[in-house]
Order: sequence, then structure tokens, then C-alpha cells
Amino acid sequence: MKKALAHLRAADPVLAAVIDRVGPYRPRRAAPGFRTLLRAILAQQVSTKAAATVFARLEDACGGQASAAAIAALDLETLRAAGLSRQKAGYARDLAEKTLRGEVDFELLHTLSDQEVIRILTLVKGVGVWTAQMFLIFALRRPDVFFPVNDLGLRNAMQRIYGMRQPPSPDRMLKIAARWRPYCSIACWYLWRSLDGDAVL
Repeated sequence: MKKALAHLRAADPVLAAVIDRVGPYRPRRAAPGFRTLLRAILAQQVSTKAAATVFARLEDACGGQASAAAIAALDLETLRAAGLSRQKAGYARDLAEKTLRGEVDFELLHTLSDQEVIRILTLVKGVGVWTAQMFLIFALRRPDVFFPVNDLGLRNAMQRIYGMRQPPSPDRMLKIAARWRPYCSIACWYLWRSLDGDAVL
């Protein structure tokens, strides 16, 4: 980690100031499995608290742990009673079914490239590139995920810390992030923390 922070400080004086202000790198850790991706789906477009409540109810409905087999065995009414929208219930079932069929193999993902992981995860309904990138950063702990340009928090953080009048375009975000390689994920965490926030996983 010392090597990564030294690189980021040398490559970007603006980011160096953020690192000094935020302090040690202490990301939240998430297990690289089915439940983590399910939580990410449930967290889309709702508050963190609401997502946690729904996930807890879902685990109760599954008898304690929301495994792929347990989710696949639940009917739509039970999923809806746990607080899932009809759309998210469909997403949860699709994730469970693809996991059980081996189309999404969480044991295999750690051996694949970032792009291949994104390709596989986005086969699941409700999982877009951004959700797959968050899984790479926080569950698979990839150090150089390049680059979540659709993350509103990162866009807001860049605008603020670089003193931009307007939110940066995706191209400008990529240009800034290029200097952080091969530690983009670590830089992202510092940008999120600069807003006193964090990612969903």
C-alpha cells in the first residue's frame, strides 16, 4: 500500500492533498460471492438503510442466508413481501438462476480479467457496468479498475477537488484517472471518502 500511495502522491498533487486529509486507506471489504452481488442489486436507486432492511428481510425469508438456491426457491409474492420491487425480484431470480446454472461462477471470477468479469456479470438482469465495476473494486479487490465514469460520487468529487465549474465529462474523467494507473481503484476510494461517502458494496 505504501508503494501505491507514493505513486498516487507523485502522479497527482491534487489527489495527494486528498490522501493527506482522508488518512489511511481502509476500504470496506465485501465477500466475492452471490450475496454481495445481490446486495448491490438491491441497493440500486434506494438509500443504504432501505437496502439493508430489504436484504435482512430477504435473508429471513431464506431461512437465514440468501443463497442462490434459497432465492430460486422463493415465489414472487415472498420476494415482494420482503420489500423487493417486482423488477428487483426478477433481477434477484435471474441472478440466482444464472448462478445455479453455472453461467455466473463466483469461484472462477477471481481468475478472470476485469473486462471478462464485467462481461459475465452484466449478463445478469439489473447488473450494469457500474455495478460490475463496484464488485471488482470492493469484492474482488482489484487495484486498477479503469474507470467508473458513471459514478455520480466520483464525478462530484472530481468537480470539487479539481475546482471545475461544471461536472467533468467522461473523457475528462478518464484523462485525469489515467495518471493514477495502476492504482485507480485506490484513488476512487479516496475520492469517495473526500465526500464523506462510500460505495454500495
